[in-house]
Amino acid sequence: MPRSIWKGAVSFGLVTIPVKVYGATEDKDVSFRQVHADDGGRIRQQRVCEKCGEVVAFADIAKGFEASDGRMAVLTDDDFSHLPLSTLKTVDVVQFVAGSEVDPTFFQRTYFLEPEATGQKPYVLLRDALAGENKVAVVKVALRQRESLALIRPKGDLLLLHTMYWPDELREGDFAAPKAEVQVTDAELEMARMLIGQLEGEFDPAAYSDSYREALLEVVEAKLAGTAAPESEDTSAPAGDVVDLMAALKASVDAAKKRREAAAG
Repeated sequence: MPRSIWKGAVSFGLVTIPVKVYGATEDKDVSFRQVHADDGGRIRQQRVCEKCGEVVAFADIAKGFEASDGRMAVLTDDDFSHLPLSTLKTVDVVQFVAGSEVDPTFFQRTYFLEPEATGQKPYVLLRDALAGENKVAVVKVALRQRESLALIRPKGDLLLLHTMYWPDELREGDFAAPKAEVQVTDAELEMARMLIGQLEGEFDPAAYSDSYREALLEVVEAKLAGTAAPESEDTSAPAGDVVDLMAALKASVDAAKKRREAAAG
């Protein structure tokens, strides 16, 4: 069982729910060491103080904020744990909204909320009320030494907490939009709808896997075994301008039909 990263209470109105917070996700990336390319020896990094020149142990490293005039404010763990902030130990519900109103671009990380013994009933009450009204709770919470905007939403028997970016942390993406004068024809749009129809279905995350990680591990295993690395297969789509969009769409629809027929046996 994972360790909780935060312990406090969810508060809405006069109702308080003591909870623990657990990470709901974990990275599965293949991790590497920094090594000397010639002999594979590990590269060690030292933390050296630029003022006294001494190697500093990790336990002796603090966080410093440098002011514009060069002065340095050194903050300790005790400073962070005693900030004049109500959300350090309380998740304050500030609003209930429809989940569809929240742009997924805001989402950062997902956490499980586990009720403490005294919070079981109000936890179930909030969970069922949100599910029945098809709403989510907008909250403010301080996790990992920063205050975040977040959402609480029901999923099955659980309440999930999704931390979010603040509005000023989202970049404007207008620069990436295509030129306004670019138009598509009704025939092209209809063909695109046909392609969508051939590829539509219910989302099943278990049907997908990390092909990059699998290929990387194949190369790693070959290196460890001293055998030749597996040859790569170029399955990428041809690059370049689309000369005939309709022809490409028709070919895509035909290929999708064949794949669906083959999958159906």
